[in-house]
Amino acid sequence: MPDPNSTASLRWWQRGAIYQIYPRSFRDADGDGIGDLRGVLAGLDHLADLGVAALWLSPVYPSPMADFGYDISDYCDVAPVFGDLADLDALIAAAHARDIRVVLDWVPNHTSDQHPWFRDPGRRDRWYVWTDRPNNWRAQFRRGGPAWARGATTGRFYLHSFLPQQPDLNWDEPAVEAAMHDVLRFWLARGVDGFRMDVLYRIAKDPALQDNEPGRAHDQDWETMQERLARIRGVLEEFDEDRLAVGELHLPTQADVARYVNWPAGLHMAHNFHVLELPWSASVFHATLTELYALLAPGAWAAWCLNNHDYSRLATRHGAHAVRPAAMLLATLRGTPFLFQGEELGLTDAPIPPDRVVDVDGRDPERAPLPWQPPTTAGPGAGFTTGTPWLPIAPDAEARNVATQRDDPRSVLALYRALLALRRETPDLQAGAIAFAAPDEGDPDVLVYRRGRRHLVALNFSPEPRPVSWPSDARTVLCTHLDRDAAHAPPPVLRGGEGVIARVS
Repeated sequence: MPDPNSTASLRWWQRGAIYQIYPRSFRDADGDGIGDLRGVLAGLDHLADLGVAALWLSPVYPSPMADFGYDISDYCDVAPVFGDLADLDALIAAAHARDIRVVLDWVPNHTSDQHPWFRDPGRRDRWYVWTDRPNNWRAQFRRGGPAWARGATTGRFYLHSFLPQQPDLNWDEPAVEAAMHDVLRFWLARGVDGFRMDVLYRIAKDPALQDNEPGRAHDQDWETMQERLARIRGVLEEFDEDRLAVGELHLPTQADVARYVNWPAGLHMAHNFHVLELPWSASVFHATLTELYALLAPGAWAAWCLNNHDYSRLATRHGAHAVRPAAMLLATLRGTPFLFQGEELGLTDAPIPPDRVVDVDGRDPERAPLPWQPPTTAGPGAGFTTGTPWLPIAPDAEARNVATQRDDPRSVLALYRALLALRRETPDLQAGAIAFAAPDEGDPDVLVYRRGRRHLVALNFSPEPRPVSWPSDARTVLCTHLDRDAAHAPPPVLRGGEGVIARVS
């Protein structure tokens, strides 16, 4: 029988962390205040030092930027504000030279209304979703409203699950599916290692366009999804079996999310927003995590994220005491950790003055530029840019920047480096089974679980000290504050916001 704790069968995307780059805000190489691909290239050594297995680039395609790149006007090129195809090729090559894989965002549900497909009457009527009588489907951004807009020339209504400038593609049209498969092939041939698939569940809709009903959505996750996803996986596997498919799934239950990775030709991983959106409570995390693991089929793999470009940062949502235990949680759960740029610094949201607001859905604060140096020494661009940054730098950038934390042995950045290194070196933390202590076995503010044969993790979700019981043979491996001696007995009381990894005989 195969050893369930062996790392021999793990793929690259199961072994290490994946780091999300929001290119506009990562690093600016040309001084225009907007991050670009050459800036990402200049920041690769930071990612290598951090120890991530891959970087995921949010969209860099040509776009009118109504939704900052998720409204695409050309799937097979690079927007001039970010560089050109040669810059992306150079980035892929340089990342691979550092043993860092490259994952691109793929946006299969909708294009920009400036895409040639939508501007061409011969394709517009067949390649997009149209009706004479709009149903009750609603657009998804916070301001909501009907998901239908009247076409300028036909008098009919086209579907837009998001902005009116983002018309939904008609995946029931074979030519659309073929064209989107060719987009995948274009990037796979250039060496891309996989795709984060934006709102993937929306490419399967009820072709009869029936109204949404309580308990049954007709505008997403339709019965054609499984076969559609199997064909997408087939395209990736035309190249090799090491190309990654990870999906963005905002679905009603964790059982819905699990289906997508339990299907034989489903996703390799799916982002689970049920976890990202939880209150900071050990008992709530315990219930949600144990439910998800119970739903996964043997061999299915989880993806974990607690920050991304669409959500207020964890340090702002839950407070500073949550930053370090959240890092340890991500690095020690069974599954793949996804980090959002700046998470490794414990960044908070940046306040955005009314005259600087640019995003249609209020997501500017978490998208503020990454500070590379202290503003007092590097100027108002904090090493992100020599110009004026497109969004304000976060006010905590003086302490929470790459240069300052890189030289601090007890910084949040040092903690992430230590955690990811420990994960790489420890088979239990990669392949080992996970088992949670029952909630009534300890303090309700402390989450305790075992990884593999020999490792225990205890995380204090409270800002106040909490007791924890350890086996008599337990010895400290790493603590979140980076100030406890390894090989000594772990502490009987965890400080507020402290986590400890211990090894047992």
